[in-house]
Amino acid sequence: MADASQSVSAGESKPLVGSRKGPFLIVGLGNPGLEYLWTPHNAGFMAIDRIAQQEGVVVSNRRCRATTASCRIAGRDVVLAKPETFMNLSGTAVAALVHEFEADPAHDLLVIYDELDLVLGTFKIRERGSPAGHNGARSVTSALGSQEWLRLRIGVGPDLPPEAREAGGKRPGRDYLLSPMRKADLAVLDEVLDRVAAATRRIVQDGPGPAMNEFNRRNEGGE
Repeated sequence: MADASQSVSAGESKPLVGSRKGPFLIVGLGNPGLEYLWTPHNAGFMAIDRIAQQEGVVVSNRRCRATTASCRIAGRDVVLAKPETFMNLSGTAVAALVHEFEADPAHDLLVIYDELDLVLGTFKIRERGSPAGHNGARSVTSALGSQEWLRLRIGVGPDLPPEAREAGGKRPGRDYLLSPMRKADLAVLDEVLDRVAAATRRIVQDGPGPAMNEFNRRNEGGE
């Protein structure tokens, strides 16, 4: 489990990402409401809650159509946020946060969300790219008018046997993403969330490059 003590004061470490003028925004995507709480599509929300827990804050302030919390990680002011707009309109809240804090999306923003094309138990960090079939990521790209934003994708896809993968497998869809996860799968995700929190701290402290070098190579499960 990642240790919250990894966060250090400004005098101990200097952040290497972003403009350093305003806060670094970390936004997890998901759907508000108890019925969606433990669903695969809410992996981004779970990641934000895990980071907040380890940093000793609660994500409960309401601003920019999101619930937020403020903390310091590696000497940098950080805003944690969970949009309240539902997944398909996530970009509305993300764009409002970017505007509110005068952030540069290419340098001061990390968006965390679930990814069916990555196997449960893995995650990948990317600096830019197409949202593919993810409606939340598509909404963010549309609202920002750019694909130049850092994203961390948490794998939620089932680990199909090799022969099933070679045959194309059966890609689960909406019902899978919006159904409560099994206890065994939640246990796997729980471990991943600690690594996601550690990777997030590395991003804030050292930038996306070192974080990708350290964490992406540990994860295999597709792009």
